[in-house]
Amino acid sequence: AELKKASKRLTCHKRYKIQKKIREHHRKVRKEAKKRGRKKPKKDPGVPSAAPFKEKLLREAEQRKQRLEELKQKQKLNRQKEHEKKRKLEAKKNAAKIQEKAEGKESSGKSKAKTNKLLDKNSEKSFCRELKKVIEASDVILEVLDARDPMGCRCPQLEQAVICSGGDKKLLLVLNKIDLVPKENLEKWLNYLKEEFPTVAFKSATLMKDRTMEQFTKRRARVDLSRNTECFGIKCLLKLLQEHGKTQNKAIQVGVVGFPNVGKSSIINSLKGVRACNVGLTRGVTKSMQIVHIDKHTKMLDSPSIIADPSNNVLALALRSIIDTEESGSAEVLEGVDAILNHSNKQQVMMHYNIPDFRNTEEFLALLAQKRGMLKRGGVPDVENIAKLLLCDWTGAKISYHSQPPESQRPPPYLTEDKIAEMQECFNLKNLEEENNKTVQALKYPSPASSIIFQSVGMVNGTIEENKVTEVPSEWENLETSKEGEEEEEEDFTESDDDQDNAEEEEKDVKEVNQVSSTLALALVSLTHDFLFLESEHSNSLSFSLDKTTDDDDAYDFNTDYV
Repeated sequence: AELKKASKRLTCHKRYKIQKKIREHHRKVRKEAKKRGRKKPKKDPGVPSAAPFKEKLLREAEQRKQRLEELKQKQKLNRQKEHEKKRKLEAKKNAAKIQEKAEGKESSGKSKAKTNKLLDKNSEKSFCRELKKVIEASDVILEVLDARDPMGCRCPQLEQAVICSGGDKKLLLVLNKIDLVPKENLEKWLNYLKEEFPTVAFKSATLMKDRTMEQFTKRRARVDLSRNTECFGIKCLLKLLQEHGKTQNKAIQVGVVGFPNVGKSSIINSLKGVRACNVGLTRGVTKSMQIVHIDKHTKMLDSPSIIADPSNNVLALALRSIIDTEESGSAEVLEGVDAILNHSNKQQVMMHYNIPDFRNTEEFLALLAQKRGMLKRGGVPDVENIAKLLLCDWTGAKISYHSQPPESQRPPPYLTEDKIAEMQECFNLKNLEEENNKTVQALKYPSPASSIIFQSVGMVNGTIEENKVTEVPSEWENLETSKEGEEEEEEDFTESDDDQDNAEEEEKDVKEVNQVSSTLALALVSLTHDFLFLESEHSNSLSFSLDKTTDDDDAYDFNTDYV
């Protein structure tokens, strides 16, 4: 028997009560509206009969109405057309999917090739390729260094490649983010670095306007005006480049290279005066070579960052690594934070973050998370996210820390006296020193007490050659290819049923043969079979390992420039 639906009928008492409540509510709303002074909107009285040109006005009003209706109809038709187009596209996509499934392994192979092409743009090998293009194309190469740790931003492989490339290639050092370092420390570093390469003190402009941005906006964005957005060291750098161009009697190309977060793209933007290159706090903004025309005689070549070699120290990998903090594992980030805290002054860190004494990094991160309000469910401190945030602060332009230059001048083995003289040959070093002094005097600096003392690890090894890059497949790449793998597994499963039937028939034949043959023959056959099987397996494994090295082109995304 079917169940009857519940009746919606109410008792009269209940119905009248509801009606009474509604009346009371409406009365209350009207009272509040009266208090506010809101009145009912007046109806349009229309054109009075005594008004001159009444007929003309009415005609114009009718025409306006007709135009509005026509516009509405046009919009409706356009919407319908777009909807039909979308439907057709979806139908095509569905048909393509059905075809791919029917084709099987061939279609999956093609789709894999497409994904590999897309991923190759973000791969470490493509970064090396683009970096090499910049080095080969440029006449002058600017190696950008973070003033807080200049030695940790130098790459010996890059410097050696430029020096030993031959021709008239010159290497200049640009000491960026000089406003985050005490004045005395900056002067020491300038004196140390100028003995090896011509060095320019620079402070790139932040909060640069984009070409596409509107000049006047109704709603103003919140801008931190306490941070200086001016640029220092432009005249000095442009003078050096123009003088070199005059000696060469040609338009020069200037390549800007360096590790992530040193401010490569921001230097180009400040020289141009417009946001020509994309910059951001996330790593992996610059992925390929980008040409920016400064004037008739100078072209700037922006490059992706140098890849830090995995054999480097944990601290070097934490600060100079190309891996994005958001995608990297929590263990790697915690190791990096631990290395930073071990190489910096504990008391100054406590003063900067306003945190009590801590025993280890986990306790420090827990205290910092509680202070910043970064908590999980149940008030548990979010240690992983606060560690990522701290790494971003140290690689970005938030924290002021400084490292001391080496006591004795020991140039690397590839920098002989002849090579140093060759690099300094076409530049006016006296003018450079004067301009650097002007920039040093013009800026405001943090006090030595407020800047954290940091122990530098020294030069960081980088991989420039494409062949030496050893990549690990990224997580999202595996997720991309997992769907295709599932389809293949389904096909293999259907094929495996047929294989099992064949295998059962073969086993029956083998059993009949074994019954006929003697025990000695059986032993000999089994021994020879095992031996041959082991040999074949060994050869297959070798071929697989050899093939794997050539086809491994996995991808990753990284690098940010100082904003």
